[in-house]
Amino acid sequence: MNNLADNSNPSIPVAAWLAEGQSSQRDMLESLQSLKSKSSSPSNNPFQVIASHRHDRPEIFEFADMIYREPSDSIVDTDAQTTSDPAIPRWQFVLEQAQKHNVKVLLTGRNGIDYEAHREKFVAAGIRLLTGATSVAALESIDDKFAFMQHCHTYNIPVADAWRFDNTAELEALLAEHGDQPLCVKPVVGIFAQGFWRLDSGKESGEQYDSFEHLYFTEEKKINTAQFVNAYTNSQMVHERPIPMLLMPYLSGQEYSIDVVCEYGEVLAAVTRHKTGKIQHVGYEQSVMDVVIPLIRAFGCDGIVSVQTKADDSGQHRVLEINSRPSGGVGYTSHSGIDLTQVGFSYWLGLSEKPNLETNIQHIEPCQVRSIMMSVKIENVAEQIIK
Repeated sequence: MNNLADNSNPSIPVAAWLAEGQSSQRDMLESLQSLKSKSSSPSNNPFQVIASHRHDRPEIFEFADMIYREPSDSIVDTDAQTTSDPAIPRWQFVLEQAQKHNVKVLLTGRNGIDYEAHREKFVAAGIRLLTGATSVAALESIDDKFAFMQHCHTYNIPVADAWRFDNTAELEALLAEHGDQPLCVKPVVGIFAQGFWRLDSGKESGEQYDSFEHLYFTEEKKINTAQFVNAYTNSQMVHERPIPMLLMPYLSGQEYSIDVVCEYGEVLAAVTRHKTGKIQHVGYEQSVMDVVIPLIRAFGCDGIVSVQTKADDSGQHRVLEINSRPSGGVGYTSHSGIDLTQVGFSYWLGLSEKPNLETNIQHIEPCQVRSIMMSVKIENVAEQIIK
């Protein structure tokens, strides 16, 4: 493969750009600065680190050498003052600035489809575009959980079953057919467990969830089935903006999060995590990866992505979803002996050879990680932002 990080303009150092992500952008920028310090010498500045976001986020920007405010899709989407100047599309803005700064690797974060639709323009500019896949169709099938599960079935990948409903009649018919087992619901498209609820289907009358339970123990995500049906049926929000939903068997086994560095469907490095209480157990679970590796291949995943799996009653790991961007916990991998951000970007920037999965497995040191809350002083960096 050609090294896309070859510097055609040696007067300007190459650069890596992290566009707005979800919750791990700061950790990844910090990892890149660490990689940069390890790779630099008095006579060599290996690369620049650029970050962008819709909002003024100094706690993220403190780890960037250069920062940009991304155009917003709507007034609601931004905290910047509005102007009469017409906004250019986000992807176009980023591409134009990336070309000025000799960017060789761009991780798109939360807006992958917008960039992916114009992949050929980034390729022509010599930029390695990392959206999580290599086509709009692949990204759309990843985001649509029902289409995602159908695609998994096509490739014989163990995946959680799901039945789609778009109205109360369809929901009630599905409950009549499958309601003798523990079930859960979630939207066809969504992130951060938005809209996920466990139902009390399949339970004896004395074991059903209390009518007030979901309002009091909100983190448990449990709701009485009849109350869910009533709320869904009478929702003005659902009436005005229909939300396609999935009814699914609730899997009772261990859930895993898997952070993956991949290229055109090939897994280059990966770290698995599972949680007990507040503790994250970080390592490499082969039985989980036996499901993840063919999954990444089937969707042609490309970049740094995350996968969720959960075991069924028999212990079979089943895929729940792929997130086509780094997880919020990708920074935990820095404690495991391999920092996945550094593994991926070191390769894509041409600082190291192509990662080998088997070699990286040997370097993983299983560990336990506790996430803690920390505070960051917000300095005024507005003058540093290039708009």
